[in-house]
Amino acid sequence: MTLIKSISGIRGTIGGKAGDALTPTDIVKFSTAFGLWVKAQTGNAKIVVGRDARISGEMVRNLVVGTLQGIGIDVVDVGLSTTPTVEIAVPLEQAGGGIIITASHNPKQWNALKLLNNKGEFINDEEGKKVLEMAENAETEFAPVDDLGKVRQDDSYLQKHIDQILALPLVDVEAIKKADFKVAIDCVNSSGGIFVPALLKALGVQTVHQLYCEPDGHFPHNPEPLPENLVDLRKLVTDKKADLGIAVDPDVDRLCFVCEDGNAFGEEYTLVAVADYILKNQVGNTVSNLSSTRALRDVTESAGGEYHASAVGEVNVVTLMKEKNAVIGGEGNGGVIYPELHYGRDALVGIALFLTHLAKFGGPISALRASYPSYFISKNKITLTPEMDIDKLLLQVEEKYKSQPYSTIDGLKIEFGKQWVHLRRSNTEPIIRIYSESATEAEAEKLAKEVMEEIRKLLNDRRSE
Repeated sequence: MTLIKSISGIRGTIGGKAGDALTPTDIVKFSTAFGLWVKAQTGNAKIVVGRDARISGEMVRNLVVGTLQGIGIDVVDVGLSTTPTVEIAVPLEQAGGGIIITASHNPKQWNALKLLNNKGEFINDEEGKKVLEMAENAETEFAPVDDLGKVRQDDSYLQKHIDQILALPLVDVEAIKKADFKVAIDCVNSSGGIFVPALLKALGVQTVHQLYCEPDGHFPHNPEPLPENLVDLRKLVTDKKADLGIAVDPDVDRLCFVCEDGNAFGEEYTLVAVADYILKNQVGNTVSNLSSTRALRDVTESAGGEYHASAVGEVNVVTLMKEKNAVIGGEGNGGVIYPELHYGRDALVGIALFLTHLAKFGGPISALRASYPSYFISKNKITLTPEMDIDKLLLQVEEKYKSQPYSTIDGLKIEFGKQWVHLRRSNTEPIIRIYSESATEAEAEKLAKEVMEEIRKLLNDRRSE
């Protein structure tokens, strides 16, 4: 059983003992703290709540909504929804904050409370620490019967989200219609099964082959939209002779594509392609996190803009995007942030912009992918154990490679020319992530293995002390 409290929210496995997992006791505790924080920060006693289709979602929703009512907060319940849709709903509702009940790409035994401020953006690290402090120390006084919060169900935000996307100047519905794309989709039996088909219909896509679009929370495969998890979608694309495949994660903030030949477009290149389209129409800066592909930097600089790298975590990317006035940004895991709509990863706006780009490109999606600088990222991890001193370990690795350019903004990123390796503690799992990038898969793997071997030596030396 696991419970992780971080910048990404309160995330844990369902079942087990309070304090060791995301139990009803913990859900009430953290919902109470967040509700009180929202009221204290904004004086606004309204919160928007939405969820993905996880099996535990209804149970968690009932506890969250009831708890917020119990401290005198009115709830706008948008029901089965997406993370970006809730982000859009918060400011439209003039609410004090929002809670999205989803564990994003984690397997079905996980769920989480993702916490939004009154702008519909994730709360920052300092604010998150305050909520956690309140959860541990607050002596809550609940509302008397006449002051209980009210609940309003609102299922209008699917259409409101789509309408806002269609209104964007760089979304060209006529071009998409004219292209007459045949599209296959995999929505992993979550809320994307409702939202993605509705968006494609609104964009004029006539032929949509649906795979796993029943929002019942029974994920048919690992829900992270990586090539190895999309075998069925890749087969569907080739069997149906589709122009492309589209896959999203359970809360629809991550997006990836499959080429017409069944090969993966690459989740790292979702943002690269969308940024390429935006930069063709608007010169400006871009931002991604330290673990994202160098290809975005290459595309940005060739378009006359400046590229900037942030610490991992959506809130960090958004903060730097605002600081650098970026026209597009996101994360290499398939997360597209388009500030013209809102400051949050949004697979739906990513789909609309990508299809417009592909329609105007005029060739197959595989040719579009081939037009970008080619890099390969090797993604590895080391499972943490209680006795590991991660900070000390990273300092030792830093000392080992101190002659190379490096960054300690988030963990440790070391550059070797156009190659790099990034070591950091995960925000969502008890692991160290080790990402490396090079011009070929073999070179990226070789670099990762060299650094991992160095880490193993350091750990063995420490054990022998």
